[in-house]
Amino acid sequence: MTTHPITLKQIAEATDAKLTGGENVLVTDVSHDSRQAGPGVLFVAIRGALLDAHKFIPQVMVAGAVGVISEQERPRDFQGAWLQVENVRRAMAHAAAEVHHHPSRALELVGVTGTNGKTTTAYLIASIPEAAGEPVAMTGTVEYRIGKERRTAERTTPEATDMHRLLRQAVVLGCRTAVMECSSQAMDFHRCDALEYAVAVFSNLTRDHLDYHVTMGNYWYAKRRLFDGRLGGKPKTSVINVDNHYGVELADDLEREGLRVIRYALKVGADVTARNPEFSLDGMRFDLHTPSGDREFVSPLVGAPHVYNTLAAVASGLALEYDLDVITGALAQCTGAPGRFERVAHSGDFAVVVDYAHSDDALLNVLKTAREVTKGRIITVFGCGGDRDSSKRAPMGEAAGSLSDVVILTSDNPRTEDPQQILADAELGIQKTGKPYRKIADRREAIYASIAQARSQDMVLIAGKGHEDYQIIGREVFHFDDKEVAREALSQK
Repeated sequence: MTTHPITLKQIAEATDAKLTGGENVLVTDVSHDSRQAGPGVLFVAIRGALLDAHKFIPQVMVAGAVGVISEQERPRDFQGAWLQVENVRRAMAHAAAEVHHHPSRALELVGVTGTNGKTTTAYLIASIPEAAGEPVAMTGTVEYRIGKERRTAERTTPEATDMHRLLRQAVVLGCRTAVMECSSQAMDFHRCDALEYAVAVFSNLTRDHLDYHVTMGNYWYAKRRLFDGRLGGKPKTSVINVDNHYGVELADDLEREGLRVIRYALKVGADVTARNPEFSLDGMRFDLHTPSGDREFVSPLVGAPHVYNTLAAVASGLALEYDLDVITGALAQCTGAPGRFERVAHSGDFAVVVDYAHSDDALLNVLKTAREVTKGRIITVFGCGGDRDSSKRAPMGEAAGSLSDVVILTSDNPRTEDPQQILADAELGIQKTGKPYRKIADRREAIYASIAQARSQDMVLIAGKGHEDYQIIGREVFHFDDKEVAREALSQK
């Protein structure tokens, strides 16, 4: 909550709202959650696909809310203050920014977007100010952090009301830097609006979320929001992967506008590059080249995708004006995000790795990494989510079969779809490769089966869920942790 409340009139001006009643009423917070609406809180009534928050208006007003923001006209029988807006989600972001006094202006805010690598890149960037002895804030797929406080993430990018509140808390705590993952859907829903970014990072763009975006063009258009000013302002510096053709297009466009861009790449010339990479199950090393000097770099992270994540973090650290030695020292110690090529420790002479890869490109990348560091066979366990983009299922199956020696096709989060139908969709891709495979719908049984057949020098790769500790079957959520189940299976081998 802010200690310097503003008036409804000020919020109406910031959101281009038609205000009826209560011009001088003071507002201490903004919330879209009726459970948080109490004295001093302005309630945002959003009509979603499954729930219309307008039905909670009588409840929040009884609880003491100071008024309502809505796209609808004020009901004739409504007695409180009403702000009618054209786009309620956009207005929510600007109202939250106003109430919390634009906290991003008091921070060096880093936004990270792209299909793959966002979470690990965010962890790596956050490790830099921490290594410099500074508290840092971070939001992403795994958790939200403010200094030493950690909260389980509800979604990759918090709602705008939660984001601005969290950033104000970070300012109060003394954070100088905040890092956030910016998903394409979040930007479409205006969760990143009214934030001012010091650095914006683009990792890559490959097929994903087409159940929502429908086309790659729409998906790319959403990602570009972080860079082109549609969120409210353009970042001071853009850090862009130019090994990805979308990144080249983006970097060229921004540079034509005279904006600062730091390019990074592994395959082509760029401002920040890596040469002569070497990988093992213990980590990676490469020769790092930057505008601030060159270093021989060693990291506990494994695989080429993590070279890209590291280069993005190095470039971001330079954009934030940290010393190169501080940057490389921090990154050399950072183990990245949970569930990203994470080894399950055991005494056997084969490897068990858990990874969050849940698209065909991500699965192919993690399998390339596995192939680089595995002398024996690769046994891959994976599934595809239900009620999500079905067009990526066969490509995921083909990716799994292309670089695995054995594939076990299983359930991920089937949700309300028939698990057997999901398996059948993915099976079409595996069949193209001619690799041996089994279908075991029960994920626990599939993990046990994969570990039971592992031999010396093999790797068992359990893909899809990573850090998640649940499985959604139907509309029920059950506790399920791939790492826990793998440990159980290993104890019985």
